[in-house]
Amino acid sequence: MTSDRAAVAGQHRAVLAVDAEPVPESERPAPGPIAVGPRPNKTFVDAVESGGGTVSELSGETRGLIWLSYKDADALAQALEENPQIGWVQLPYAGVDAFADILEKEKRPGLLWTSAKGAYAQPVAEHALALTLALLRVLPKRVTARSWATEPEGRSLYGLNVVIVGAGGIALELIRLLEPFDADITVVRRSSAPVPGAARTVSSDALADVLPDADVVVVAAALTGGTRHLFGAPEFEAMKNTAYLVNIARGGLVDTDALVAALAEGTIAGAGVDVTDPEPLPDGHPLWDEPHALITPHQADTPEMTAPLLAERIRLNVEAFLGDGRFVGVVDPAEGY
Repeated sequence: MTSDRAAVAGQHRAVLAVDAEPVPESERPAPGPIAVGPRPNKTFVDAVESGGGTVSELSGETRGLIWLSYKDADALAQALEENPQIGWVQLPYAGVDAFADILEKEKRPGLLWTSAKGAYAQPVAEHALALTLALLRVLPKRVTARSWATEPEGRSLYGLNVVIVGAGGIALELIRLLEPFDADITVVRRSSAPVPGAARTVSSDALADVLPDADVVVVAAALTGGTRHLFGAPEFEAMKNTAYLVNIARGGLVDTDALVAALAEGTIAGAGVDVTDPEPLPDGHPLWDEPHALITPHQADTPEMTAPLLAERIRLNVEAFLGDGRFVGVVDPAEGY
């Protein structure tokens, strides 16, 4: 993985947490005007122009499309149906599950998809670390306390066994953040190819083998048909009753009913989640009442944090679109990420 960094406005720096992938010349999309939709935004229009691109309204001349909404999947599908000449689509987030149906349908040759995978690694990994520390230091209990506790509680992160499920940009950045804590890190990924900074890497089919020794399990994987409810009752039963679960990926990776049961029964010590299933988590849902749960409303990366990072991703991919074809964050429609 490259470690090149480019300074941008804001708290975080644009990091190429995923490699630029050279697209063979015969498969490169034809360059041309780029539309920004469903509604133009000056930050991202400027990013296109900084990469050397020309921004125009969607028309028969459009060859690239920057799509900024995670909710308007139907509008994107319509835009592509009406403009089959478009050869490149940039999606706004790392996860592309909201566009799964379109990715499945639009497998036509010559259409290249890129996402923001890896672009938001720093703010999301930072949030994962914050949730981990808060759980270990019993902060969900502390913030609701109305009297001075006399029983000592809380654990240090130093030297603990941390299992990270996923090996994308967020996982790599979290490994970097964990270095000062001398944590013993195991990465679970599709293959057992080593991940820099991890003590060991195992393939996904060995997840059950590494859960019993974990003190903290961080879910940072993509949500696909094969990973939905990756964590359910059997996985929680495999964990220690002193272990914590942190999910900063997608809510559907965890069976919420099984999580509520595991927390209520003391099967695991607690959970910190920035994502839920369903999402938003409805008022009155039993997870809200679970004292060992720490819930944040999918704000591990806010628009203020992500806008400059997405702008840099767009700029780089516009340069690739118009130049050497080395795109960052290429999506494999068959795999779903």
